[in-house]
Amino acid sequence: MAEYKLSASLSGHDDDVRAVTFPTSKALVSCSRDGTVRLWKLLSDNPPLFDATISSNASSFVNSVAYLPPNEKYPEGLVISGGKDMIIDVRPPSKAPSDNAEALLLGHGGNVCALDVDPAGQYIVSGSWDCEARIWPVGKWESQTVLRGHEHAVWAVLAFDAETVITASADKLIRVFHTSGKLIRQIRGSTDVVRALCRLPKGHPSGADFASAGNDGLVRLWTISGQQVAQLSGHDAFIYSLASSPSGEIFSSGEDRTVRVWKGSECIQTITHPAISVWGVAVCAENGDIVSGASDRIVRVFSRDPERAADAETTKAFEDAVKESSIPQQQLGEVNKEKLPGPEFLTQKAGTKDGQVQMIRELNGSVTAHQWSVGQQIWVSVGTVVDAVGSSGKKVDYMGKEYDYVFDVDIEDGKPALKLPYNLSQNPYEAATKFITDNELPITYLDQVANFITTNTQGATIGQAPEQISAPDPWGSDNRYRPGQSSATPPSVAAPPKILPQKEYLNILVARVPAIQKKLGELNQALINDGHKDVSLNPTELSILASLCKHLESSGATKTSQSVTGGLDLAIKLCTSWPYKDRLPGLDLLRLLAVAPETATYAHPRGMNIIDVLVAGATEAETSAENHVMMAVRAFGNLFDSAEGRKLVVDEFDKIQGVITPLISTSTNRNLLVAVSTLYINYAVYFLTETPSFEVVIAILDTLSKILEKQNDSEAVYRALVATGTLLGLDEETKSAAKDVYSIEGSIKKAVGKASDPRIKNVAREIGVLLR
Repeated sequence: MAEYKLSASLSGHDDDVRAVTFPTSKALVSCSRDGTVRLWKLLSDNPPLFDATISSNASSFVNSVAYLPPNEKYPEGLVISGGKDMIIDVRPPSKAPSDNAEALLLGHGGNVCALDVDPAGQYIVSGSWDCEARIWPVGKWESQTVLRGHEHAVWAVLAFDAETVITASADKLIRVFHTSGKLIRQIRGSTDVVRALCRLPKGHPSGADFASAGNDGLVRLWTISGQQVAQLSGHDAFIYSLASSPSGEIFSSGEDRTVRVWKGSECIQTITHPAISVWGVAVCAENGDIVSGASDRIVRVFSRDPERAADAETTKAFEDAVKESSIPQQQLGEVNKEKLPGPEFLTQKAGTKDGQVQMIRELNGSVTAHQWSVGQQIWVSVGTVVDAVGSSGKKVDYMGKEYDYVFDVDIEDGKPALKLPYNLSQNPYEAATKFITDNELPITYLDQVANFITTNTQGATIGQAPEQISAPDPWGSDNRYRPGQSSATPPSVAAPPKILPQKEYLNILVARVPAIQKKLGELNQALINDGHKDVSLNPTELSILASLCKHLESSGATKTSQSVTGGLDLAIKLCTSWPYKDRLPGLDLLRLLAVAPETATYAHPRGMNIIDVLVAGATEAETSAENHVMMAVRAFGNLFDSAEGRKLVVDEFDKIQGVITPLISTSTNRNLLVAVSTLYINYAVYFLTETPSFEVVIAILDTLSKILEKQNDSEAVYRALVATGTLLGLDEETKSAAKDVYSIEGSIKKAVGKASDPRIKNVAREIGVLLR
């Protein structure tokens, strides 16, 4: 059988390509940490040329993508993507990022890292760092079923058939569910984090129904009844992605820079990439071509058909890039240069299996790696072995810049590594600070990351390779640095940072401003069409809206947001004069403006302050819409950004509590619960430095106890615990009332009993010490 050859290298993404799908021979889809989903359309076959368009933009990393094939209702099909912003975006391929999506699916409380569509196109299944999977019926766009039980992130999901969903997790377990939510069985057998799943065609030679893979570097084949029937060994590191073809071949990609092709139990081809991680692989069912996405920001297509092979220049550039790659020695185990064979080995000895790696001591003393190709019956150069990425004195390209080192940093088990670039000319603390800021990490990691940089570049000077350190290093067998793990010269690592008391105010300012503006424009046109010109926006107001949105998009929600004249008055009009059902985007706009001091000091002609405006805009006499209330509560929390706002929300506590109390016991709206818990954290922080009102503190603790007892969302519960712990540290009177009157210990115990998030257990432990 012919080998896969490079067909196309597609550049366009600005960061790691995290996932790919290949729905038809004419188009493929990729998503990236750059926040975009890209649709690549085939323009010509020979040589293959693709044209890229951005399908959607997110506010942060996009980590998963799937495709719903065309049907009568959706003749183009639908591109489905999810990521760090916890929103699943569903849209036809032809829609631009600025167009309204077909649906935005809300419900997950963490990064959406896995997506799949069932074979009949009836439902979508998603997996998340919140330890849950969710089933979304196509067209209804509400979470029909939540699949719970995993103790850590759900890294992979498989919509196996119309009634069966399979999930895999960082807890090392595979779980098989009925689509009703009933657990059918739990499958043990994997020795490490399970990151990937794929369906196998019926009648697969192994007798298996699906495959799994993960951190142990093995592909395991299972029957749906949970029996392991085969184990495929070949990868040298984490496996991130799996795919299968109608013919039964299996494709895997991982941290060892390769895509591997499996037929039966044998690896028949290994495709090495000039990258650190190959995050995703997918196969086109129509023609058997495959696509990969990698950490070098490139999407690559490979084909067995010579008619679809890349031109000679593109092929040579790819092969040269692989040869020139720097391979960290830790990926290959201990290297004793003196015992390595010389270049003559490559012409005298054959390999024993595809993908076998042989290191060679070159005449100049360097060590190169070569990989055996069964198809070509030759050793293929795949790079130069160095003590660490970049330590050979060669610069390493990352994000378009050259660095002496590019380290992988594991912040938390079961979550993807982050790239830490470093030049020897940099101050380690400056590099560590930038790394923490870029990845939105707690500043408490600063010393650990800086110490790691210092330890692993000791003795190195610009342009020289450092001496090899023979003692154990912090990368471990899987080539990952983890803060706190042992190193050659152990840095001084502090104990895990205390969580309590919380000392900084929190806000909720992430927003899709263009989407807000577009929705307001549509609603305004609908008002005009329905004859409500009296409340619709006139041309001057539309101009103010455009200026305000442009300012918010470019500068973010800041204390200078009031620099747009008329912006606050416009937002208030949208929240109070428009029909209740149309007020949500106006409330969204107003909560962004809440951080500005001028918002807190606003006085309405009818005597209302901004709290009154928000309450009036978010509630109505009958049943208030939970999303309206959620936006108002977010605004209440954002008011803590200014001294004027803090005074106002404390003075008006009773009004605010009156909005929250009717909903909090029964609501399952995750965004509302997180907003309420965040607001209570801010009250607790305020009372650390200002004399607290005992009645206010007790009222907050009473509501927090209800959240802890009745709610399951990990982020809402965690924030509620942080607020509770901070309040309990105020004084003995508060602590006694919480214990004796409100049985806070029992509420905390219930919360911990439901929790799989380790943060919840950590903060509960601190509260336990407080209550002794």
